[in-house]
Amino acid sequence: MNRPLIVSDCDEVLLHMVAHFRDWLGEEHAVDFRMDGDFGNALTRRGSGEIVPQEEVWTLLGGFFDTQMDRQKPIEGALEAIDTLSNHADVVILTNLVDKRQERRREQLLAHGLDARVFTNQGPKGPALQRILDEYQPNRAIFIDDLPQHHQSARETFGKDITTLHLVGEPLVAPHIACAHRAGHADARIDDWASALPWLMEQLEKEPA
Repeated sequence: MNRPLIVSDCDEVLLHMVAHFRDWLGEEHAVDFRMDGDFGNALTRRGSGEIVPQEEVWTLLGGFFDTQMDRQKPIEGALEAIDTLSNHADVVILTNLVDKRQERRREQLLAHGLDARVFTNQGPKGPALQRILDEYQPNRAIFIDDLPQHHQSARETFGKDITTLHLVGEPLVAPHIACAHRAGHADARIDDWASALPWLMEQLEKEPA
């Protein structure tokens, strides 16, 4: 019988991103970042207060990932938890970065001690999850992500045939992220790894359906 499979996102699940992005925007671009619920309006030009247009936000995000990934630090307990989970399941990373950054993400995680296969994706994650599960054929699958739309996509693709954990490990944004569990698209919402690890272990120990 094949092993269980854990498919985890990276940014704000394993590594901090927004906090480092905020710092870099202030240092290099005179742009202030303040999350009040809408990421699209969170960036303003210092001095004028003008909202940075969405197209430029995406350009800045690309610049961050091209030049600043070394800034990203692990979320407390995340990599230790993944190490523990890897004794009981295969672990792969599904990250919404363009494909050219796949190897850079793998190297970034490896530098933090996580040697895991990395899949890149753009858009909803349900179809990408489908391809991964078709390849691995696990006896149980668990999906971890910080964004509710990806849990909705996973649920629409698999129904209850996948276990989903909504985890937002960045306190800067966690209060502003709608709860996928409350919406019925995730099996739990847990924003710290000290609490998430026991829950995940419990899921792995259940008898496969």
